[in-house]
Amino acid sequence: MRARLRFAAVVLMASLALAGCGSGASNGSSADSKEAAAGEAAAGGAAKGPAPDSAHAGAQPPGGKGQQTAVPQTHVIRTAELHVEVKDATAALASVRTAVEGAGGHVADESTERIDDTQVTSRVVLRVPQDRYATLLTELAGTGKLLSRKADAKDVTGQVVDVESRIATQRASVARVRALMDRAEQLSDVVTLEGELSRRQAELESLLAQQASLKDRTTMATITLELSEPEKKEQAKTEDDPGFLDALSGGWNALVTTLRWIVVVLGAAAPFLLAFAVAYAVWRFLVRPRLRGRTARGPAPRKD
Repeated sequence: MRARLRFAAVVLMASLALAGCGSGASNGSSADSKEAAAGEAAAGGAAKGPAPDSAHAGAQPPGGKGQQTAVPQTHVIRTAELHVEVKDATAALASVRTAVEGAGGHVADESTERIDDTQVTSRVVLRVPQDRYATLLTELAGTGKLLSRKADAKDVTGQVVDVESRIATQRASVARVRALMDRAEQLSDVVTLEGELSRRQAELESLLAQQASLKDRTTMATITLELSEPEKKEQAKTEDDPGFLDALSGGWNALVTTLRWIVVVLGAAAPFLLAFAVAYAVWRFLVRPRLRGRTARGPAPRKD
């Protein structure tokens, strides 16, 4: 009986000892965690001071609120058409050329025409950098009186990504065919692989050409500008209201024209008038006197 009591007392003392150790360890770990948290807070406060924002953002764990996601680059084709009325189309065209070349662009096409020796119209196609597109569009519209404006923006990001992916795939395909050609031993295999390589290289060059075209159109915007001069209203009014000299000149021209036509008509009728005059002379001087002589003598007397 006593042995059992002693054993129970030993177990109870051991349990109490273990509970006390666990409580001390728990308090110690809690204190350590509090000290660690205080240290981290102090370190975080120090990091907010002299350290840059990028370093602070990089210290945050992945997937947190401060993580910055990469924004895909957009590719846009921008085109515009402007029709502006200016006083002097030649001077305005020179000013436009200077502004475009100063912005890093160039004139791709130009057409100038003079209408009725009074008006000049110019049509130019301008290629300008995308970052200067809006500024130049506003500047060109303010060159004179804006008659019409049309702007268009087409997002081709998906097309650009697709072409880039197809180029990467096609390049890998060309590389594989070349590797097979290096290991080919039979002539028939070499000929077949050469034909396949030519076909895939042609497709790759076509894709590269599409990529270059997209890059040019997304890097440089296209602006079609038409410059025209206003109609000469004063000259039109002068022509509508003729003066005395205009009337005198018109009358003289009409007289000269009439005399010219009379001379032409007389020249055309001269042969007929000459023939008529000859016939009249024959009748007047030859035929008519004879007819009068016969009438004066009367009829001859009858003989019984």
